[in-house]
Amino acid sequence: MSHESTPQTLYAGRHITMFGRHGWEFVSRNTRRPAVGIVAITDDERVVLVEQFRPPVGRKVVELPAGLAGDISGQEGESLLLAAQRELLEETGYAASRWTELGVGYSSPGLTDESIVLFLAEGLQKVEAGGGDGTESITIHEPPLANVAEWLAAHGAAVDLKLWAGVFAAQEARQARGNQYKQK
Repeated sequence: MSHESTPQTLYAGRHITMFGRHGWEFVSRNTRRPAVGIVAITDDERVVLVEQFRPPVGRKVVELPAGLAGDISGQEGESLLLAAQRELLEETGYAASRWTELGVGYSSPGLTDESIVLFLAEGLQKVEAGGGDGTESITIHEPPLANVAEWLAAHGAAVDLKLWAGVFAAQEARQARGNQYKQK
């Protein structure tokens, strides 16, 4: 069986298209651009998380700040870094002076071809209120990075697994560089 055959369009919506290939159904975003996720760490070693209601799961979910690149009309060619900077500011009100690309992977490869690029944001400065773009209702949390697992368990909300991947990747990157930016 060839894995390279052209998929059949099963449904085409405004934001996503559902395809079928070899009996497998999957979706693609119509923009066909990666998403971005941001592990934002404050100077006092807190990780900036967002919580918002997610209709597909029917409840609030704690997540990394994240969003789509090139999803704004007239800015379809937006770089991934600019998208990450925009999303961090929009969702949390923070701007960051240091950015590190942590890696890229697929968000749910059994369901979608969407990839996500994770960034580490440091040197944070609160410059706006955050909370989303007007269509979103986002609550911002800043638990201690060292105790994020305990905080999440006590908080009791659903957790986006990309949060765990991002925190792990950020800790590995910071350890590899000796964390020279950590405040003393």
